[in-house]
Parts: sequence; C-alpha cells; structure tokens
Amino acid sequence: MIVMRPVLEILAPDGFGLWPVAEVEPFAFLALHGGLSPAEVGTAVMRIAGCNDIDPDGDRPPRPADPLGSFLHGLLTFEHPFAAGGLRVADSVSGTEFLPGCCDGLEDWRDWHRLTDGDGVLGFGHEPVSPLAERTGDTLRLTVDSERSDSSVIELSAAALPPLLAGVERDLTDFLALATGWAARHVPDHRAGVSAALARVLDLPA
Repeated sequence: MIVMRPVLEILAPDGFGLWPVAEVEPFAFLALHGGLSPAEVGTAVMRIAGCNDIDPDGDRPPRPADPLGSFLHGLLTFEHPFAAGGLRVADSVSGTEFLPGCCDGLEDWRDWHRLTDGDGVLGFGHEPVSPLAERTGDTLRLTVDSERSDSSVIELSAAALPPLLAGVERDLTDFLALATGWAARHVPDHRAGVSAALARVLDLPA
C-alpha cells in the first residue's frame, strides 16, 4: 500500500515559550492532517513561522518590538512564505520511505501534478540525499537517493497519483481548518493574518 502525506521538517523547540508546543525529535517530519493535537498544531505553526523569521528588507514593514509580533512578522508579511518539508511517500509492503529533500518546500507540493500529465522529472534536493521522481509512460518511479546506484525505489502506477494528491489536499485543508481554530485560541490578535498566511504556505484558498 502506498501512502502519501504532506509533512514539515521539524526542529527541536528549545526554549520556545510563545505558545504550547509538542516534544519532537529534531529533524523529524511531522505529518499535517486534521487529527493533530493542539500542541502538535502549535509545533507546526512555530516551525512555519520560524522558516520565515527573516529580518525585513526594504519592501516590508519594520519588525514589531513585542516578541509575538516579532516572531510572526515574516510569516505575516512575506508575499510568498515557505516551509521546510514536502510530500512523504511510504510503501507499507517494502518499508521504503521517499522523503522531501533539502531544496523541497511544502508550498511547492502542487508541482507533483506535473507528473499526472505525462512523462517528466521532479528533483527535490542534492547531497547528502537527492530524491527524484520520474514518470515514464504509465509508471511513476520514486528514487530515494538518485546519487546512489543501489538506492531504494518506490514504483507505482501513474494512475494512482491523482487520488494520492487529492488525499494530500484533503489533509492540508483539514490541517488549515484546525490551525485556524488554534490561532483563534492562542494568537487571537493575529488569527486572520496567521490563517491567511498558512493558506499561502499550503497553496490553498484562504
């Protein structure tokens, strides 16, 4: 059975105190869906905001002085916010996992749709790991590390990809609804801005 899930690469929340977060393994991947706990949602929002916590340039307003406003500033002001992660594909029979690479971003998950329209190649990173997705005819081949001749591979029918991507969109939509409710409780003054920014990161309608 092939399972495809949208995931975030998570860093350890050392010293973070702006809202409750879950204990996580550093550099693990957190799957986004509608069944996350409030602390896991807080962890996801922390990570996405942290990816965009970059000092403003001349095109963005200055960073606020208060800690919460300062931390959320990049997420709320970037036109195209981003998040470390992507799509994880797992083969439950072989135990093989195809993970996002270093150049992958969750905001680009719709790029996978290019492989539904015909032959093509998507690369997701470079050394130390270079994941590669290729479609040839009716077969989709996911190479865990294209730099290795003995790399693990997941193969599936190209016809299976559209339903898998539809499931990814459902997971992201459910997560966004969950995160919008979370924002109303934990960052009420920024609820609308956080919800809209997360929609941009997830490439979903606000």
